Amino acid sequence: MSIQVTWLSRASWFKIKTENTLIHIDPGYTGYFKNQGVPVEELKDKANLIFITHPHKDHLQPEALELICGEETRIFAPQACVERIDRPVNVVKPGDAFEAGGIKVKTVPAYNTPEGRSTRKVHHKGDFVGYLIAVEGKTIYHAGDTDFIPEMAQLGEVDLALLPIGGTFVMDVDEAAEAALAIQPRFAIPMHRSSVDPAAFQAQVEARSSVKVLPLSLGEVFHLD
Repeated sequence: MSIQVTWLSRASWFKIKTENTLIHIDPGYTGYFKNQGVPVEELKDKANLIFITHPHKDHLQPEALELICGEETRIFAPQACVERIDRPVNVVKPGDAFEAGGIKVKTVPAYNTPEGRSTRKVHHKGDFVGYLIAVEGKTIYHAGDTDFIPEMAQLGEVDLALLPIGGTFVMDVDEAAEAALAIQPRFAIPMHRSSVDPAAFQAQVEARSSVKVLPLSLGEVFHLD
């Protein structure tokens, strides 16, 4: 069975489904749930695992969390998220490595840099994380909110990279393209887009590498084989 990866919000909320495990990453948005366009049919099954990169509303909304949590759901998040979650939390920090439900996970740094192209620097080194998730023989990298940082060149083999490109709190298109070239995943999905056209990111990356860029629409599913 292929791994099903679905983009659920205009920011960085993804659902990852395997034969035996349902994972959500960053269940959040800005505004009200009813006008987000989140495909609610994708939320009917409860998550086994939820990974949260940081506490900002576009990545963590308690209302969304309740929709996807069941009695056995395990939540992993940095310490800064705990006060916004009314459930037990497994606290993580950059550099952690652990196993959850048979899935190997590493937390990696995610932060803004003084020289980075993000126009607002609110993600500080050491506070928040990205995730490397090894599942069904594949590795998925969710970058969280970050600029292009040196640690990206040290991730190892990545099958799918979920990379922000919006440019306000995160990398812009040019910097995200450099990140994709440094990581060299098989596939890259642009996220946290703001009003940026993902085709610009796709054109840069595919012209300079063998990375296949997938500019998903909201609710669209990618099958990772």
